Amino acid sequence: MIDHVSIGVADVARAKRFYDAVLAPLGYACLSDSPSSLGYGRERVALWVNAAERPVQPDMASGLHFCFAAPSREGVHAFHAAALGAGGGDNGPAGLRADYGDGYFAAFAIDPDGYRIEAYCQEG
Repeated sequence: MIDHVSIGVADVARAKRFYDAVLAPLGYACLSDSPSSLGYGRERVALWVNAAERPVQPDMASGLHFCFAAPSREGVHAFHAAALGAGGGDNGPAGLRADYGDGYFAAFAIDPDGYRIEAYCQEG
């Protein structure tokens, strides 16, 4: 249903370091790279990270977050570790989330601009 998502960031170079680190364990790479814009995906860009004059202000109560498909539990764990190691914040360690459904395995982080992100894989 959704072809791609774009987010605005204050510092594209900082965002590149972060998203390169957290998306690699999930099998995604930076497919488009310029000083003001980054495009991530596997075979085509699905996430655009762009320089923005006024990025959306973080709001933990907004409900806004972005969830990335992970290939495995190991990918979810690696995503979370990479997020913390690349300057992101912890928003929930890797684990089963029974309240989200049977076999829902996910980890949650906050990127350097305050966006809430998640990696998820379905088990069983």
